[in-house]
Amino acid sequence: MTAIGDKRRQLPFLGNPVDEGAGSAEMDLGDGRGRARDYEHGSIYFTQQTGAHEVHGDIRVKWAQLRGHRSFLGYPTTDETGTPDGRGRFNHFEHGSIYWTPQTGAHEVHGAILGLWANMGFERSKLRYPKSDEMDMPGGRLSRFEGGEIRWTQTGGPKAVFGGILDDG
Repeated sequence: MTAIGDKRRQLPFLGNPVDEGAGSAEMDLGDGRGRARDYEHGSIYFTQQTGAHEVHGDIRVKWAQLRGHRSFLGYPTTDETGTPDGRGRFNHFEHGSIYWTPQTGAHEVHGAILGLWANMGFERSKLRYPKSDEMDMPGGRLSRFEGGEIRWTQTGGPKAVFGGILDDG
């Protein structure tokens, strides 16, 4: 059995394969690294480096909009998992994460902005959940969160901003 097949047996909620009668069960993703299989309620992706992990629901939709495994996020490194506060869900990827709640929807966080948010305690921090993807701002990048923003500049690095006031630590 393959790693994708092993993972599927652990996750019955994924449903049946969508390619049941199509011969080859797994797709080679053409990048020399990955394989995948689609199911009624999600997909499982596998690489030797990351192992086999599932992606489903709104997180899967967001990841697909960003170009999936071809995006800057890369392949999933976790299955979709509930957050400790029970309010949200997330998948970690090789180069970032996607977080989702019913109130905020699904948004990606990566790079130095993700690093600062992680150091602050992720969704348990004063910032809580992301409510935007990372975007351009004059002189840098920013991500909006329920409780503020993280702004990144080349010279200043990532800084948390609450109610328009910069928090230097």
